[in-house]
Amino acid sequence: MSQDASDDSYSEGDLRNTGMDLRHDREWDYELERIVDEIDERDAEKVGLQFPEGLKRRGPAVADDLREVVDDDVTIMLSGQPCYGACDLDTYLMRRTDVFVHFGHSPMKESDQIIYVPLFSNVDPFPILEDSLAEIPDPDDDPAVGLVTTAQHMNRFGEMVDWLEERGYEVHTRKGDDRLTYEGQVLGCNYASADIDADNVLYVGGGKFHPMGLAMEHQDKHIVIADPVNNVVTVADPEQFLKQRYATVHKAMDAEKWGVIFCTKIGQGRWETAEEILDNNDNAYLITMDEVTPDRLLNFDMDAFVNTGCPRITTDDGPQFHKPMVTPGEYEIAMGNKPLDELEFDTFHGTW
Repeated sequence: MSQDASDDSYSEGDLRNTGMDLRHDREWDYELERIVDEIDERDAEKVGLQFPEGLKRRGPAVADDLREVVDDDVTIMLSGQPCYGACDLDTYLMRRTDVFVHFGHSPMKESDQIIYVPLFSNVDPFPILEDSLAEIPDPDDDPAVGLVTTAQHMNRFGEMVDWLEERGYEVHTRKGDDRLTYEGQVLGCNYASADIDADNVLYVGGGKFHPMGLAMEHQDKHIVIADPVNNVVTVADPEQFLKQRYATVHKAMDAEKWGVIFCTKIGQGRWETAEEILDNNDNAYLITMDEVTPDRLLNFDMDAFVNTGCPRITTDDGPQFHKPMVTPGEYEIAMGNKPLDELEFDTFHGTW
C-alpha cells in the first residue's frame, strides 16, 4: 500500500509519512529508513529483529516491509526469545547477525552492535492530561507536580511539560540513573526519575505494570495515572499489592532450604547480591537460568526462592510459583535481618 507523504490524515511520526511504500498500516514509527541505511552501510547479509512480547505479532509485517526494499540475499530473522525490556536482549541472535534491531525500548547502554527503535506513540496525550487534572490539587493550592512516562511517549514529553506549565504548575522532572535514557523516563524496574520534590506525580502511559511499581517505590506520593491509550484516569493504590507481598514474606519465614536464582540475561544479573546471600546461608543453593518461570522451578526441592533477577518476575508472577518467591529485600525480612515494616519495592540500578 502506498500513501502520499503529504496526506494530512496520517499522524506525525506515522511511518507512512516517510515516503516508503509499505504493505501494512502503522501506528508506530518503526524507523525502517534508518534500518535500511544501516543494512546498506554494513553490507549486511543477516538482519535480526527483536520485539517485546506485545509487539511480536507485528514482526512479520515489519520483515515484509524490509524485504520489499533490501537486496534478495539479505536474510531477515525474527527473535522468538521472550523480551520484556532493553535488559532482555537476544544475545545469541545478536552475535550471529550483521545488523541487530531491538524494538520497543530505549537504550539501556549504548552499543554499536544494536539499533534501538523505541517506537514512539502517535496517541495524543493531551485530552487525558486534561482529565487527569481533576485528580491533582489546583496550582493555586499546590503548584508542584512531577511528570514521568515511558519511552513510548517521550516524543511528547517536552510538550507535556510546557502544557502543564501553561496551566500554572511547577513541573518537576529529573533523569534517573544510568539505566534510564531520558529525563522523566521510568522502567518497570526503575523509578529514580520520580525522586523529585513533589507530592503529586502524573504518570502518562498505559497499563498497570509501571504505575503500580511507581506507587510501591514512592508510597509517600499521590500517583495519578493518565492513560492515553485506553483513555482513562485512575489513582494508583498499592494496598492490595502490599498485602500480597506481606503474605508471601510471612510464608517464606518458615523456609529452611532456599533456591537463589541468578538470571543470566545480559541486563538482569546481580551476581554480588546472589553471592552475598550464598555466603551467609549454608542452606542456600544457586540456580542459574535465563527465563524464570514457575514450571522451570517445579522440580527443585526448595522451601522458598529468592530472585536476584528482574524484580517484576517476583512481584507480578509471584502467586504462580509453587513456593514463596521473594525479592532480595524481602529475603532479609524473612530471615529476620530486617523488620517487616521495611518492606519496599525491589529496583534495578546501573547497567551491565
